[in-house]
Amino acid sequence: MTTLRPSRADDGAALVDLWRRAVDATHDFLSAEDRQAIDAEVVGFLPQAPMIVAVDAHDRPQGFMLIDGTHMEALFIDPDVRGTGIGRQLLSQALALHPQLSTDVNAQNAQAVGFYLRMGFVETGRSAVDSQGRPYPLIHLRHPG
Repeated sequence: MTTLRPSRADDGAALVDLWRRAVDATHDFLSAEDRQAIDAEVVGFLPQAPMIVAVDAHDRPQGFMLIDGTHMEALFIDPDVRGTGIGRQLLSQALALHPQLSTDVNAQNAQAVGFYLRMGFVETGRSAVDSQGRPYPLIHLRHPG
């Protein structure tokens, strides 16, 4: 059974590890240099960021999301449990809080794009680069609420 809870200070290392494994499983389009640079950025902010964490019966993180206002900045699922409903559970919680939630998804991450479209999100725009100006196109999405 998966439970959702706020992140804690002692989650930091486990969440960074989960993020790394999730990115390695889904973001094969990143260059090695960009992957390394993004990793350094994530290590610098992720452990202190206020997130909602999905944990198993032993309180081990299986996924997490970061919401800023009504925008979901991050949703990452442990690759070992992808496809088991944890992403849907996290996203349902986010939509309960913010029915018109927005998010951005890498256009090259076809599985994530498909997930958000299946969850009812609609495309509101596109960017040729990511939020750091790297050459990874984004699709901007919003849930109609």
